[in-house]
Amino acid sequence: MALKIPHIDFVKNRKIYYIISCSLLAIALIVSLVFGVKVDIQFKGGTIATYSYSGELNIEELEQTVQDQTGYEVSATAAQSAATGESNVTLNFATSEGLSSDEQSALTTALQEAYPDNNIETVSINSVSPTMGKDFLLKCLVAVGFTALFMILYIAVRFRKIGGWSAGVFAVIALLHDIAMVFATFIIFRMSLDDNFIAVLLVILGYSINDTIVIYDRIRENERLHSGRLNENSIKDMVNLSINQTLSRTLNTSIATLMAMVVVCILAFAYGVNSILEFSFPLVIGLISGAYSSICLSGPMWVAWQQHKMRTKNRKKTAKA
Repeated sequence: MALKIPHIDFVKNRKIYYIISCSLLAIALIVSLVFGVKVDIQFKGGTIATYSYSGELNIEELEQTVQDQTGYEVSATAAQSAATGESNVTLNFATSEGLSSDEQSALTTALQEAYPDNNIETVSINSVSPTMGKDFLLKCLVAVGFTALFMILYIAVRFRKIGGWSAGVFAVIALLHDIAMVFATFIIFRMSLDDNFIAVLLVILGYSINDTIVIYDRIRENERLHSGRLNENSIKDMVNLSINQTLSRTLNTSIATLMAMVVVCILAFAYGVNSILEFSFPLVIGLISGAYSSICLSGPMWVAWQQHKMRTKNRKKTAKA
């Protein structure tokens, strides 16, 4: 039994999709301007201080005590040493200067006075240089740039029958939209930009382009049936048909992946594994954005460009006549 093909007019509603995307990006921009962008210590530099303790510690209360003492924003993580079995708490200060020796000594004394029954002792205090992190970030951004360039070249060659260069450019614009949505997720939910951010970007780059290529492939197949007889209206209908024909495949693939990542998010949240949660949750948003941009943005943007070319060509013919 053949699957029933839906008849959704994606091209007609493209302005709605543009408004939705621009509104979300505007919200992220406002949040970043008002509250700032949180950057992890490995990119910004700072100090990592580890203390051992006994008994129970309220980590949120400890963070507030440290912030009151140092005046710096701090992120505290409790763990148990696999080697010694003792309980440790690690304090991350993402500051460009780091803590001075006097500040480190004053902090240790303040913690021991605030928690006299927990036997707090210094395990290690290390300063982190932002240079290596910045180099890593720069190399990743360069890699993303080269990836986008090679994707444009690949799509331009593979889909040259349907105006490959324009198809490649709009596919990459859709990818940049997905990258912006991942960035917005980190900004809005106040997660620090770290190696998780880079990892999610690289995953989304590979995943999102796959859906777009599938749609372009169907557009190419349907374009052959028209044998160059396309006009402004028929090209819109052809692209709508192509997107609708691949819609179930795109949604089924995305939903299957999303289900797995949502389970990871729930378990990470339930057990308080923030490092996994800060990777899986932005990835969920990126997967949703990837499916959305492939279906609602890349094809309709390509149609708008092709219609513009057709109108320009017709005006030139009219002027010559």
